Amino acid sequence: MASFKAGANPFDVPNTLFPSKKKIDASAKSNNEPTTLEISKLKPFSKHPFKMYNDEKLNSLSESIKTHGVISPILVRPIEDDKYEYEIIAGHNRVQASRIAGIDEIPSTIKEMDNETATILMVDSNLEQRESILPSEKAFAYKYKLEAIKAQGKQRDSTSAQVGRKLEAADIVAGDTDESRNQVKRYIRLTNLITPLLEKVDERKLMFIPAVELSYLSKKEQGYLNDVLTREENFGVPMKQASILKNMSKSKPLTYEQIDKVITDKSSNEVSMFKVSYKKVQDFFPKTVTPKEFEETLIEALEYYFENQPVVNFDR
Repeated sequence: MASFKAGANPFDVPNTLFPSKKKIDASAKSNNEPTTLEISKLKPFSKHPFKMYNDEKLNSLSESIKTHGVISPILVRPIEDDKYEYEIIAGHNRVQASRIAGIDEIPSTIKEMDNETATILMVDSNLEQRESILPSEKAFAYKYKLEAIKAQGKQRDSTSAQVGRKLEAADIVAGDTDESRNQVKRYIRLTNLITPLLEKVDERKLMFIPAVELSYLSKKEQGYLNDVLTREENFGVPMKQASILKNMSKSKPLTYEQIDKVITDKSSNEVSMFKVSYKKVQDFFPKTVTPKEFEETLIEALEYYFENQPVVNFDR
């Protein structure tokens, strides 16, 4: 198996995994008791949207494993595969850190499960355990979990034609997180962005709500937009321009020149200066607040406000 590269996603491989009929440690499988498995027999999850830890964090985990061992067993399921015997559901970083530490075996809990259950457990375990999660990771995690729930048929019948079955699945995803249903659907919209634009969202060069609006552009239009943003490094895409591009795209496909004009037009890019009386906000800030802290808090408040506005329809 190829070695993992920190910061990369080595898990985008064809999903040809099915529960194995092989006989494995029966007592461990039935009682969920940990057993020891060879790392060489473990295959990364086929649809894993989370990036590996960076080098520093991975090496720190590796040193800890050298000293204390793997305290929490990983979770795997048996599979039918020419090269591997088990698929990792939870514990990809522990596996890689053990490999770095020169360890060939790892404590594992083996569970038989179908593809949908495996996907849901993979998503939930990562959302619960990771300290920070990128927007792109959340986007695909919510998407995969939504698809798994729909495949399981867990959507309840809806009496509202406007809401429909799709939002029922989103309700379940939202119920397992601290996100609203609309926010879950916004994240899933981000999966319609081309990779360079999605990376800009992760890097905060493209803000979340404008990025959702831009996800309605065609892939070709998004490519033009990325070319403009790459050329004009000092330009972002404020909400106003994102909405303009989305509405223009509804009428007919946008050309490079049209997108370039919207993004670089000074009149649409100018941000008027405004002042807020300290007396009006002093109850929300300590007297020691710095201008930078004030600005960051204001941006977070505005993002929260727009993220929680009602959404009529996220589908094209």
